[in-house]
Amino acid sequence: MENMSRVSVFELSGLNFTSEYRYLLFSLTLLCYPCILMVNIAVLYAIVMNKHLYEPMYIFLCNLCMNALYGTLGFYPKFLYDLLSDRHVISYLGCLVQAFVIYSSALCEFSTLTVMAVDRYLAICRPLQYHRLMTNRVVTMCMIFSWFSPFICMLVLVLLSSKLTLCGSLINKLYCENWSVVKLSCYPTILNNVFGYIVIIVYFIHSLFIMCSYTKLIGTSIRSKEERNKFMQTCLPHLLSLLNVTVALLFDVMFTRYGSAGTFSQDLRNFLAIEFLVIPPILNPLIYGLKLKKIRAQLVQICHRYVIRATDEMH
Repeated sequence: MENMSRVSVFELSGLNFTSEYRYLLFSLTLLCYPCILMVNIAVLYAIVMNKHLYEPMYIFLCNLCMNALYGTLGFYPKFLYDLLSDRHVISYLGCLVQAFVIYSSALCEFSTLTVMAVDRYLAICRPLQYHRLMTNRVVTMCMIFSWFSPFICMLVLVLLSSKLTLCGSLINKLYCENWSVVKLSCYPTILNNVFGYIVIIVYFIHSLFIMCSYTKLIGTSIRSKEERNKFMQTCLPHLLSLLNVTVALLFDVMFTRYGSAGTFSQDLRNFLAIEFLVIPPILNPLIYGLKLKKIRAQLVQICHRYVIRATDEMH
């Protein structure tokens, strides 16, 4: 590609800390990333090992955990390396791959939450028709949708960006993202703009669809105590997850496209840029693991089994 002769590496900004602060941040990140791996793998293991949990809600939760593992893999290893490095750079190809992984994961979370909203709507508002409507085929199609649509969206965006001739190499972020690359273009980027807005509109419609589903869910749930309990147990975690990822991504998109460097402090920009890569991957499995009785019971059973096994081996 022509622009590779001009830009072979990008320089990442945002890590202009003192050595002591970087080492502290490295230590915290080194604790955070294994924690993300552990809690998500634990929920995945609990569901996979119990055939009684092979239900749509738990399968979609598995999807959420797998997506967390996928998305954080695109950020944490490189971030840990950068914290120990004096020069924060990433190759041209590595930048495009990182942008694809991180943001396809973010969009996949939205798609999965949309599918979960449909599942909860059918379970609470149409309980008699639920098993007839939510068949194995429908669940499979929902899973394919939650991965395929984000992958296609990000693939097109990244391919469009790869065709641009760039006149700079500085990305004002801790990691690569597509619009930061587009802003480095030497020429107008109308096509990139148009398709970018199409993606934003599509996922804004996802949000509206989820809100409409929950409006109906709340209306149905207030009719009886049993329905209220069901809503609080299975839908409240979903709402918390949705609120968290929506606020984080909304700030990320708005600031990247329209913000200026002097609007917020560097530390605040850094936190808000990585918030959706830190909070949801930890919070989602913890909320669902603690709130859903079946998963909580399965995790307790697994821990109890390992404690007994370890005790027997010691003796």
